[in-house]
Amino acid sequence: MRVLEGVHQIKVPAPGNVAWTTNAYVLEGDNGHILVDSGWDSQESLWALQEGIKGANLKLRDIKKVVITHIHPDHYGLASKMKQICGAELAMHKRDADFIFPRYRDFVGLVSRIETLLRQNGVPEEELPDLKDASLWMNKYVTPDLPELMPEDGQTISNGSFDLEVLWTPGHSPGHICLYERHRRFILTGDHILYETTPHIGFNPQSGDNPLGDYVSSLKKLERVKVSFALPGHGPVFNALGLRIEKILMHHEERKRAIMQSLRGGLKTAYQIAGDVPWMSEQGGVHFQTLPVWDKRMAVTETLAHLKLLTEEGRVANVDMDGASLYISKE
Repeated sequence: MRVLEGVHQIKVPAPGNVAWTTNAYVLEGDNGHILVDSGWDSQESLWALQEGIKGANLKLRDIKKVVITHIHPDHYGLASKMKQICGAELAMHKRDADFIFPRYRDFVGLVSRIETLLRQNGVPEEELPDLKDASLWMNKYVTPDLPELMPEDGQTISNGSFDLEVLWTPGHSPGHICLYERHRRFILTGDHILYETTPHIGFNPQSGDNPLGDYVSSLKKLERVKVSFALPGHGPVFNALGLRIEKILMHHEERKRAIMQSLRGGLKTAYQIAGDVPWMSEQGGVHFQTLPVWDKRMAVTETLAHLKLLTEEGRVANVDMDGASLYISKE
C-alpha cells in the first residue's frame, strides 16, 4: 500500500497464531530502494514481504539497503535473508547490534540473567520456569547477522530520493532509531511511538540502567521534530505527533501514580506492585494474574522500569533483603 509518494507500507504477519502484524516500508530511490524493517524470519513473513514489494511494482534486486529500527524479532528477524536475497547492506545502530549474538545465538547466559532478575524481584518459584522462557520461542524466527552499517545519531541514510536522518531514540531498546525525512516532513517511528498502543518499556539485562528515563528523554527529543505524518512499526499511519507524545507521557505519569499508591502499603517487590497495577489500560484495565505468561513477564519488567525511574527521581528507595529487591516510598 502506498502511504506517501514513493513510500510503500507492507503488512508483514507474525508466524503461527500470533495476532499482530509489523509494518515494513519500502522507499523508492534513484540509487536503489530502502527497506525499513523486515518482520519475522518465517514463510508467512517472507511471502508477504515479497508479494508486497511485487504489488508495488518494485523489484527485490533494487533494494540496496535494509535498515532496522531495533533488534526485536518482529522487526529484525528476516533482515539477514532479505539482505542475501536483495544483495543489500544491512544497517542498525551499534547499541542493538552488540546484543544480536548474546540474544539470538548464545542466549543461555541471557536466560540465566533473566531468571536471576525475576527471582530477585519477587516472581514465585513455581512461575519462574514459564516466565524466564517466555520469549525463547521467538528465537527460531530470527536469523542473526551483523550489520555492515551502524549509523550514529544525526547521520543520514540516502538513496537519491529520500534523505533519512537517523534519530537515536533509546528506550524500547537501547539502540532504537527513528528515521526522519526533514524535507518531506515524515518520520518512521519503529516502535518508539505507536498510535493505538503504548510501546513496551521494560528493565532487563539488555535494557540499560534506566530504560524508561531514556525513553522519556527520547520522546521529548521528538517533540521538536516538525512532521506531517508518522509511519509506525505497528498500526495506522498518523499525524499530530506531538499530541500522541503528550498522551504517552500522561500514560507513564498515571502508571507512576499507581505504583506510588501501591507502595503506600509498605515494602514490596516489583512482582507484588505489578499485581496492584491495571494493565493494558489503553484497551481497558486487565488484572495482572489474568495476563498470559509473556504479557505477565512484560508487566513485571515494565514495573521495574518505572521503579528505576522513580528511584532516579528520589521518590522511591530500593532495599535488598535476603536476596530480594524491595521498594519503599520516600514520600
